[in-house]
Amino acid sequence: MTRTTDDAQLTPMPKTVEQLKVKIFADGADKAGMLEMARKPWVSGLTTNPTLMRKAGISDYRAFAKDILQAIPDKPISFEVFSDDCLEMERQANEIASWGDNVYVKIPVTNTQCESCCPLVERLAKAGVKQNVTALMTLRQVREVSEAIGDGPNSYVSIFAGRIADTGRDPVPLMTEAVRILEAFPKQELIWASPRELLNVFQADAIGCQIITVTNDVLKKLSLVGKDLDQYSLETVKMFRDDAVAAGFSLDVEASKPELEVTVYAKQPTPSRRASEPAAVK
Repeated sequence: MTRTTDDAQLTPMPKTVEQLKVKIFADGADKAGMLEMARKPWVSGLTTNPTLMRKAGISDYRAFAKDILQAIPDKPISFEVFSDDCLEMERQANEIASWGDNVYVKIPVTNTQCESCCPLVERLAKAGVKQNVTALMTLRQVREVSEAIGDGPNSYVSIFAGRIADTGRDPVPLMTEAVRILEAFPKQELIWASPRELLNVFQADAIGCQIITVTNDVLKKLSLVGKDLDQYSLETVKMFRDDAVAAGFSLDVEASKPELEVTVYAKQPTPSRRASEPAAVK
């Protein structure tokens, strides 16, 4: 007897956005997009970084940050230092932290020379600076950063789970263990950073990760949560059909070409010479 599996078992209905425990942070540097996301009740905070700011055409870092903070004073926002020297990082971190009570300073886990920033992280934590330590990808880094922050102020530890997945590794086991490591320090929250798809939001929620940063493009897919798959299948088929029509594609039957008439003339066989006939004299 053949056993059948119901669709509902293979693709169970996900939680609604309102049921999620994981906090969603909007990730971007476009002011209009940031303001739009900040107005969403289910967006709990915002993050940005120098790469996103450069893509958005930002040239005055300080002016942009203060403009955003004036417009969004009531949700946590992370701004990153951009020096490669730890002493200059510290100076930048203290200035950035002074811009508002809702500011978290992003500190990279190392500089570009692979020198650990944990001593700096520890100094800033003892000085009361709220940090978002970023670009982590290993559990060793998680342990070192968590110990450096210690019992300092509220801080975030950002693991780039999406980039881990880009290497062909499943980030879920690592993220699950990271949640356990950070339990020793209640003021530290784990961020699932660089997600690649909306499913990552539900994966982060399932393992107890406190925060996930999501770009506007992925956030827009929240309207698809719980969508009927038969309906979605039909809409996909219609999309392919509509695009084919709009493109004017055609595979009309080609007009039949006239066949060429070929006349074959058979070669007449040479009469065989009788054995009794004398051969011609040469």
